[in-house]
Parts: sequence; structure tokens; C-alpha cells
Amino acid sequence: MTLIIVTGDRSAGKTTFCTRLIELARSGGRDIAGVLSPAVIVNDQKIAIDVIDLRSAQRRRLATYNPAADYPRELHWRFAEDALAWGNTVLAESTPCDVLIVDELGVLEFERGRGWLAGLNALDSGDYQLGLVVIRPELFKQAQQRWSSARVVTIEDVDQANVEADQLWREISPG
Repeated sequence: MTLIIVTGDRSAGKTTFCTRLIELARSGGRDIAGVLSPAVIVNDQKIAIDVIDLRSAQRRRLATYNPAADYPRELHWRFAEDALAWGNTVLAESTPCDVLIVDELGVLEFERGRGWLAGLNALDSGDYQLGLVVIRPELFKQAQQRWSSARVVTIEDVDQANVEADQLWREISPG
């Protein structure tokens, strides 16, 4: 079992990195499970975040941008409780698998005891060959404390995310 913490600033390419690894794993016939959280961009602005079940390819709206939110209490995002619950179900049923992806865990999980707690449990289970968890830099220390033996990949540039994913897959491709 290999666990990788994927970190990087906002819009650095963390989800792009995960998407490329998903493509590589699928081309190798791997069982991929978990969730991917792509941004919804309209007129060059991030207006929402979706969540995709990596086994079924079902997609739901996870959060919408809420600029009037009282930061940091609501983090400028209004989360859809039904999508959070659905994502938890997806994550609770994700293991065992070859490749587990949890994009992403954040303030809700690490500081509020909400969000995708089933993602924490799935990662902790170790019931996968390769696990990737996306963590923002401001929560990296908490993630590293929880998963001290995890390898760390820092994504700095969306243009290099695919190259880095290709290189990583060659290094650690599950047998």
C-alpha cells in the first residue's frame, strides 16, 4: 500500500494531476474508487465544485460559490448537504480497490468533524494499493501528522501536473 498526499495552492493543478492518474490507472485495468472534485468554471471564474463517483461516473453539484459568506465560517462556499451525504456513501463503499482517490479533504473534515469523514476512514483502512488524498497547504501539517508515512507530491503548475502524474505512475504503478 502506498499513500500519497497531493498538495498545492488553489488552481495549481491538483485535480488535473488526479485526473491524469485516473486515466493511467484505467488504461492499466485498475479498479479505481473514490471521488474527484472538479471546479466548474464559467467566464474564467470558479462558480461551483462538482463531485464525481469514480466507479460509476455519476456527478453531482457539491458546492456553489457564496461571496457573501461570513469567512471563514462558511469558507465562501455553500455545500449541498445531499451531495456531502452521497459522497460519504461513495467513499464508505470505495474500499477495497486498487486506486483510491479522495479529492479533497479540507477544513470541514480536519477542523469541523463534517464533510467526507468516510474518506478519512477509507484512507486509514489501507485497503488499496495506491491512495491519493488532496490537501491544501494550510492543512498539510494535520494531514502529515495523520499519515506520517505518506509520500508527498506538491503540484505547483497546472501545465506540469500531467507530466508529474505520468512520472509518478511510472514509479509506483501498482503491481
